[in-house]
Amino acid sequence: MFRRLSALSLVAVVPLTALTLAAPAQARAPHRTPECQGDWLPATPTSGDVMSGKLSFLDLPAVTVGKDVNWRLDPYKNRSWQMVFQSLRWMGRLVADYEATGEKAYLGRAEEIAKDWVADNPYGGRTTSPYAWAEHPIALRAPALVCLSRYVKAGWLTSSLALHAKLLSDPKNYELGHNHGLDQDIGLLRIGCRYGNPKWKNLAVSRMVKSMKLDIDGQGALREQAPRYAIYVHDRLRVAVDTIKDCGMKVPSALATRWESLPRHISAATQPNGYMVPIGDGPADVQPTAFDHAKSTVQVFNAGYVFGRTAWNDPKSAYYSIRFGPALKFHGHEDHMGVTYYAQGRSILTEAGFVSYENTPYRRWTLGPEAHNVPILVGRKFRGHTPTALVSKSVRTDRQAFTFTDRAYGVPRKRSVLVNHREDVMAVLDSGGGKLQNLWHLDPALKVVSNSGGRVVVGDAEWKASIVQLAMPSCTPVGGQRVVRGQASPYQGWISPAYMRKEPAPVIVSPVATSLLTVVVPGTDRPEVSCSGRTLTVHTPAGSVTLRASSSGTLS
Repeated sequence: MFRRLSALSLVAVVPLTALTLAAPAQARAPHRTPECQGDWLPATPTSGDVMSGKLSFLDLPAVTVGKDVNWRLDPYKNRSWQMVFQSLRWMGRLVADYEATGEKAYLGRAEEIAKDWVADNPYGGRTTSPYAWAEHPIALRAPALVCLSRYVKAGWLTSSLALHAKLLSDPKNYELGHNHGLDQDIGLLRIGCRYGNPKWKNLAVSRMVKSMKLDIDGQGALREQAPRYAIYVHDRLRVAVDTIKDCGMKVPSALATRWESLPRHISAATQPNGYMVPIGDGPADVQPTAFDHAKSTVQVFNAGYVFGRTAWNDPKSAYYSIRFGPALKFHGHEDHMGVTYYAQGRSILTEAGFVSYENTPYRRWTLGPEAHNVPILVGRKFRGHTPTALVSKSVRTDRQAFTFTDRAYGVPRKRSVLVNHREDVMAVLDSGGGKLQNLWHLDPALKVVSNSGGRVVVGDAEWKASIVQLAMPSCTPVGGQRVVRGQASPYQGWISPAYMRKEPAPVIVSPVATSLLTVVVPGTDRPEVSCSGRTLTVHTPAGSVTLRASSSGTLS
């Protein structure tokens, strides 16, 4: 989401005479500078692409721009494309490559692009691009313009940088406790360092510490409710730390601690196949590089995540995630009580995932509970932004159990999740203040083999898994499961495997009951399930698993 800044008086912008350069900005022989090198630079488009007028962002087809760029271009009606376009980081790529190669044409074209942008996008102008002065493009554009200022000494550039600093300094525009706020701090710090302005430098660093202490909790979990953003914040904090050092300033210990703690959250949210679990605004194709991980195979983050696995560094490890915690914010979805399950080298239960930020009916569906593996109270209105509590947990090496409650439908809703390792079994008991049904979104690689008698069998070639549902407290099979795939009205049975993509995938819609026990048994199409009172025995190819469903609605 992008927010355009409200109009400010340009008279209040720091006078150009106050922008005393820390070093001469006149052209000189190219050498690598901190301002123009580093992780902030995009990999695409390349300098060759930019010189030929071919701009490719977000893996979308390249768009041709002329020498006189049309800054109101919006070829894909996509806010993310607009943000990258207006950020001018692709212009910064030219300056960085000029430093590396000495190719003066790169620098000349970079100056042309930036000068054209400034001329065509006056702040508050009638024909200015709607996204030109949105808060995130301002933040990302500032370092690119600072980079250019190493080689271009011109009034239009220093004036624009003064305006950028003014907008970045204004607390009304600041995104506290968010990755955008971090980018704003980096942009302001770069300008402050370039022009030796201690007020801007100190403000940027002090805000950065406060913001990151809100965005990253004491356990190292990102509070933006989409684990893949932890990678972005970790990368940007590296840029922030480098920038602070480049400025000759001391890196605050609180900032370093938060940065160093993030990898444990990233690794915990990474499945055994190396891809991050698609929670919140996180696509299923995010594959982090190796990050340090905690010793424990089960981690509970107060930010609202349970992550568990059989073992680290084993692609055959079982793995699961469960969502709970604070109400919806930033990049989260209404996925509380949602579970995912990976076992025997395959994703079994997954989420509909993230497609884009565009306000489309499909995007809105992916945000709602129906796109997640959750219990739904039938006939009751869902109340968004409801927190969910973890009320009990039992963590053993071979078995873990967790119970969650909330009032997302105006009445009590409870889910208890038990995961057994070695003999792979996941059991989920749902109950609440009324009739309910649950949804089980299956990985698109799985096909439904059979569906009868309360048992749905899915498979991938010779491998099979079974989803068995029982009515509680009678512990009797309950039939009537529907399998939906690729439904458009209303949306159901879809998975987004990557940005701007979606594909049909099976989802099991349970029958309606007052209490439902769902048992997932990987590796077999014929699990034997027997009941004795509230004790259930599941016979798997690896052995038998016994569990108990209490009268209070918890599994053990």
